[in-house]
Amino acid sequence: MNKTSQKQLFSSRIIAETVVLVSLGGALSLISHSFFSLPQGGSINIGMVPIFWLAIRRGKGVGILGGALFGVVDLAIEPFVVHPLQLALDYPLAFAALGLAGAFQKHPFAGVLVGGTGRFLCHFVSGILYFSDYAPPGMSPILYSAIYNGTYLVPSIIISAIVIGILQKSKALNIYL
Repeated sequence: MNKTSQKQLFSSRIIAETVVLVSLGGALSLISHSFFSLPQGGSINIGMVPIFWLAIRRGKGVGILGGALFGVVDLAIEPFVVHPLQLALDYPLAFAALGLAGAFQKHPFAGVLVGGTGRFLCHFVSGILYFSDYAPPGMSPILYSAIYNGTYLVPSIIISAIVIGILQKSKALNIYL
């Protein structure tokens, strides 16, 4: 990372925007978790939208950092930890993947799909490695993890893509907070 991008990454405006959007994501997740939550964690929610917004506005570096911070916030909201590697996969790494949307600033819909898919893959691997005991007898852990994580992530990604599309059309992505 060169000094110019490092300076931009740590400017007071970027830090403030990151804190506000991570907090907004946490608040939206907290509200969503109170309506619907799966037994081993996960819920359909729009808490990812502020992280996608941050990544699309500020790029993948800020988005990945903001996503990882959001993962720590989500850990505080809905912790379900069985192993340290599972914690890393399901919280900071999964949510950091949302920041990959920043690589698609000119194509936010594609960014949401890539970031959401990255998050799904982290949870999918975690599910295979650490939650296979929850699979019904005779069901493949791979199939179980795909179904379990897809149950809440696919709707969440679709909702996030719709909201980001609305924000893009309204030019809200171009304004400052």
